[in-house]
Amino acid sequence: MENEKTKTIRAVIFDWAGTVVDYGCFAPIYGLVEAFKAFDIDVSLDTARQDMGLAKRDHIRKLLATPSVGEGFRTAHGRSSTENDIDAIHQHLEAGLLVRLRDFAVPIHGVVDMVSELTSAGIQIGSTTGYTRPMMDVILPIAMEAGYRPQVVVTSSEVPTGRPAPWMCFENAKRLGVYPMDRLVKVGDTLVDVDEGRNAGMWTVGVIEGSNLLGLSRSEVITMKPNDLELRKEHVVEQMMSRGADIVIDRIVDLPDAIKSIEQRLALGGRPGEGQRELAQA
Repeated sequence: MENEKTKTIRAVIFDWAGTVVDYGCFAPIYGLVEAFKAFDIDVSLDTARQDMGLAKRDHIRKLLATPSVGEGFRTAHGRSSTENDIDAIHQHLEAGLLVRLRDFAVPIHGVVDMVSELTSAGIQIGSTTGYTRPMMDVILPIAMEAGYRPQVVVTSSEVPTGRPAPWMCFENAKRLGVYPMDRLVKVGDTLVDVDEGRNAGMWTVGVIEGSNLLGLSRSEVITMKPNDLELRKEHVVEQMMSRGADIVIDRIVDLPDAIKSIEQRLALGGRPGEGQRELAQA
């Protein structure tokens, strides 16, 4: 039997946009706004950010179910939306993203070195995403060329149900050959990332800077008044903690320290979703 003091994290499952690529998670936001605009429906950037992390078809369905977007559709088309409309908007979104994603596929600064540190410590790297496989076929070669090479990539189109269901995480664990699930950490920038990790029985780590929840570009983070930025960050922390994140880190490069904290909890018999939650300060 494994000694409690030697318990270690064996794999990290990363989200993609807003976590390891696409600082601020802008590609899917712009894509959604443009896709709805093609059907004469105005969707604000803030509204598009709601429920980010879902499979793209599910995200479209959720947006159409919101009062403002649903009313916008009825005004433009004289009826309520149907599954055929969801299909049509999704097709438009996918076509637009297949072009746009090339500009948002380079890893966020520090990600490659951080992942190298993890793999040097014997930690395997997997990933889940709300993108479809054709979308990832655009992103993955660019990210790999830049040095980010996860061992496993599971997309929402390859499992029965995307986030917040745990199936993509389970598929990662299976392909990586890692169990029990408390030896894996889910890292992401959205609330459904936290839900996904918790539903899979994993440790969950939320990221603030670069996240969809913060919704700021790198230049906006740099130039924003410190007090204003701190207030926005505090709101992100509150949302992630209330959703059940075990740790919230300021930047993705802070992850190795968060993993050390998790391993300390494991050594003391801690389990995901139980006990102290933590904000890891940079």
